Amino acid sequence: MVKLTDAEIKSRCENDSVYRKGLEYYLSGKIHNFTYNKTGTVFQAFVMGTSLYRVMIQKYNGELYTSCTCPAKARYGGDCKHIAAVLMYIKNNQAEIEDNLKNKAAYDLFEEFEKREYIPDELKQPINIEITLESYQMNTSLCLRMGIDKLYVVKSIKKFFDDIDEGMIVEFGKGFSFDPSVNTFKEEDMKLIKFLREIYEIDKINTENSYYRVDSVISGKYVRLTPSNLEKFIEVMKDSHFNLVLDGKTYYDVDVVFDDLPISFKLEKGNNDKNIRLTVEGIEKVKALDSRGNFFVYDGKIYKVSDKQRFALAPFYNVYITNNTNSVVFTEKDKQKFAEVIFPNIDKAGSVVIDDDVKSEFYSEPLVAKIYLDKEGERITADINFTYGQYNVNLYDDTKTKIKHDCILVRDEAAEKRILDIFEKCEFKVKDKLVYLDDEDSIFDFVSNYLPVLQKYADVYYSESFKRMKFYKRSYSSSIRIQDDDLLGFSFSIDDVDRDLIPKIFDSIKMKKKFFKLPDGSFLPIDDELVKIANFIDSLDLSSKDLKKEIVKIPKYKALYIDEKLESDRLKIDKDEKLNSLVKAIKNPMDTEFEVPKKLNGVLRKYQEVGFKWLKTLSSYGFGGILADDMGLGKTIQTIAFLLDEKEKHKEPAIVICPTTLIYNWESEIQKFAPSLKTLVVSGSKSERGSLIKSIEESDVVITSYPLIRRDIESYENIEFSYCILDEAQHIKNPKSQNAESVKRIKAKGYFALTGTPIENSLTELWSIFDFLMPGYLLSHRKFVEKYEKPIVRYKNEEALNDLSKHIRPFILRRLKKDVLKELPTKIETTSFAELTKEQKELYMAYLENAKTEIEEEIRNKGFERSQIKIITALTRLRQICCHPSMFVENYKGTSGKMELLMELIQELKESGHRALIFSQFTTALKLIEDNLKKEKISYLYLDGDTKTKERGELVKAFNKGDSDVFLISLKAGGTGLNLIGADTVIHFDPWWNPAIEDQATDRAHRIGQVNTVQVIKLITQGTIEEKIVKLQEKKKEMINSVINPGETFITKLSEEEVKELFAM
Repeated sequence: MVKLTDAEIKSRCENDSVYRKGLEYYLSGKIHNFTYNKTGTVFQAFVMGTSLYRVMIQKYNGELYTSCTCPAKARYGGDCKHIAAVLMYIKNNQAEIEDNLKNKAAYDLFEEFEKREYIPDELKQPINIEITLESYQMNTSLCLRMGIDKLYVVKSIKKFFDDIDEGMIVEFGKGFSFDPSVNTFKEEDMKLIKFLREIYEIDKINTENSYYRVDSVISGKYVRLTPSNLEKFIEVMKDSHFNLVLDGKTYYDVDVVFDDLPISFKLEKGNNDKNIRLTVEGIEKVKALDSRGNFFVYDGKIYKVSDKQRFALAPFYNVYITNNTNSVVFTEKDKQKFAEVIFPNIDKAGSVVIDDDVKSEFYSEPLVAKIYLDKEGERITADINFTYGQYNVNLYDDTKTKIKHDCILVRDEAAEKRILDIFEKCEFKVKDKLVYLDDEDSIFDFVSNYLPVLQKYADVYYSESFKRMKFYKRSYSSSIRIQDDDLLGFSFSIDDVDRDLIPKIFDSIKMKKKFFKLPDGSFLPIDDELVKIANFIDSLDLSSKDLKKEIVKIPKYKALYIDEKLESDRLKIDKDEKLNSLVKAIKNPMDTEFEVPKKLNGVLRKYQEVGFKWLKTLSSYGFGGILADDMGLGKTIQTIAFLLDEKEKHKEPAIVICPTTLIYNWESEIQKFAPSLKTLVVSGSKSERGSLIKSIEESDVVITSYPLIRRDIESYENIEFSYCILDEAQHIKNPKSQNAESVKRIKAKGYFALTGTPIENSLTELWSIFDFLMPGYLLSHRKFVEKYEKPIVRYKNEEALNDLSKHIRPFILRRLKKDVLKELPTKIETTSFAELTKEQKELYMAYLENAKTEIEEEIRNKGFERSQIKIITALTRLRQICCHPSMFVENYKGTSGKMELLMELIQELKESGHRALIFSQFTTALKLIEDNLKKEKISYLYLDGDTKTKERGELVKAFNKGDSDVFLISLKAGGTGLNLIGADTVIHFDPWWNPAIEDQATDRAHRIGQVNTVQVIKLITQGTIEEKIVKLQEKKKEMINSVINPGETFITKLSEEEVKELFAM
């Protein structure tokens, strides 16, 4: 810490006057942003004097070192008044500084906030900048000087910006340094600095990130300006002055003039009467600044000339530079060409003076171009006339005839060519001096796109037959409304066009035509708006027959897709208020007036209220939907709240179909949260189920399972339910399965699906669920595959992916735990790698080599698709060897690296007071783990597919009450429907192909009610197929997220290449 006295401070000052001024500065509060380091040896502050100056004070080896950015400090031998003021501040605040240094945590916090302090620009000292533009042989660059009292060259512009970006001080010399925290640029210089920074940033990207070598445009003190950057520089500096060094000559305070150069031309007789001389007066004062001829220097000013003068002057300037003469003589034989090429351009390049005796040799009148358009049968003709005064030009006569008394006609060949080029671009033909066009597409293109351009250069006249050939834009009218029959009514018409023609017009659009020829011979242009409407109508899958109708009926469930499509495509189609209300309600369910049943007030969380209102809103409009919330977010209670609220509106019971293992879970949850709902669980023998089904009318909610609905579906076919709810709806992912076919025969007023994994492997799974909810919404399965699944999966088609997302988005409500449960404990996921034991590795490599050979042969003989059973069997065996070879190898006496790792983990967890769920796809693996737990005398519970439904509930209750350290669970049997918050660790003994299944299992512990951090451990055997399965899991996650949350494109099922990769050594 620095210890100071008044006498010491005074002795350090240059003189007494400096000391007194320092005291005055200190007392008047001119010290800002005072900071110091953690050891109290380095101090910094800003002092407001005539400008803002930075003071640094450092104690090193007992000595005090000081610096200040003021000019006086550089001249003084002692300290300046700014340093004196800061030293006084330190002396008078020593006690406070020492206390802060002792309280390190508080000091660190102060320091963090002090880092954020800044000095407003208005308090900073502005610097002066001088810009010099240097040009040599039309290569331009600029350099800078800057400073306060004296200007210094910026020796490295690149380093200057690098240092500023780092907040570093840029040293220019003893008299000046640029400190970003103290200095700033003047307002009038900010445009220039921004311009230079843009060049610096682009140059940095080009030179640092380019695959090929790119030369930097910034070299030391120079910034090389490309023609486009020179133009930007002139625009930036148009109201400012700068210096110009042109071919070694310096011009100071140059002005920029946006006007033509004051050049004049003189045309007179040459050295004899037959020659003529053209003199360009003033050209010797002109110097081009760039290769494009955008800028010229004249009399110490920079001129930005018009395009007209730029194009016309360039040849004269180039000849002057090449020949060093401003005068050109044309002989008798050159006069004709002079009249054709040069004469018409003289007055465009500057003012012209022509001697009378020369004027008489040339006939110069402005061009008058007249075009006469006619229609003859299916073709159009053009009569092209070029007239100069009283003389007409014959376009088909190549001879250059002189007119009266050998006077030469001056033709504007550039203007003539500009007109003739239009006819050439449109592919007009010439036959017997007749100019015509007979191709229908070319005629439309000419009239629509080129005729307006032609009218700028010529007087165009039309015959009556040409006028009758109509080209005009018709207006369209379209609307969509909710009809009295509760369907959407869509109408579309084109003014004065027969409705029967609309399908043909849309066929023309599909053929990429630019127009449609109407029966009366007129043309209907196909503009962007009409194309967008056609694409929109195509997305609704309407037939040609539909398009001829005045109003097309569309299912109401298309309303949300239509609304989003209209918005994204910016289509102007009228919507009625009913439709707008429907869209608003489904997009913002919390704004609806539906209220949670009083019995559940305070029970539902906020996001669950949203789910309840979403279900209510969809059902009120007759729609179905997928509640796809993350596992553990309470899909069941949201649905119970919905069924409870709907009870009073419907006499018919609702039916819930779920996995067998969840039947009694549903019954228990309903009894807990909605005891007023009478539940009926349909289970037992066939006769028992038959009796229960007959009593359905007495219940409010019927609960049965997928296996039983398959057997009993005929008994349900004559019963109408209020709602059919599918829990774990992925059970109908295969549309051809008995599960799917059975539930789709249930009659209900509304259908809903609950699943955290609406897609596990393919998009067809999503189609199957929607086919249950709203048949036809996602087309037939064949059309769905053609329109969506193939383009998305096979060709990574973003457009198809976006369109599918627009269709499904309104009818899927998906919330993730991390987004809605901020209070949920952390989930820490780690992967632990096990090594194969020696015996295990020998067995694995031998089996892998053998399997690889057999599968390659199988694919060669039967093809990839017919080799699936062989492939799956081989993959399963490899996975089992990774877990423990004795799972299928008889008399295997060795051990398993993964089993040893698992037992070590369990021991550690037990000693640390943790309780674990262990999931495996293989019950044989669970039995082996069970044997090891018995040996180690570790308490456990066990659940697999053979565990009876009621026993499952008892096991869950026992574990959550603290019974046993470990719960062994079959992934398939216990991955869903269990609440096991008594565990704080989840171990996945072996990886499964679908990551969503693993996530569901994990969420048996990581769910509402959990108060501990959940550790998720995945056991992977190193260097084996298990590592490759993990990589495939990541790909599968991409697929699911792409559809449910649109993003990157994806793949789905295992391809032949992926299978080969799995078996690769």
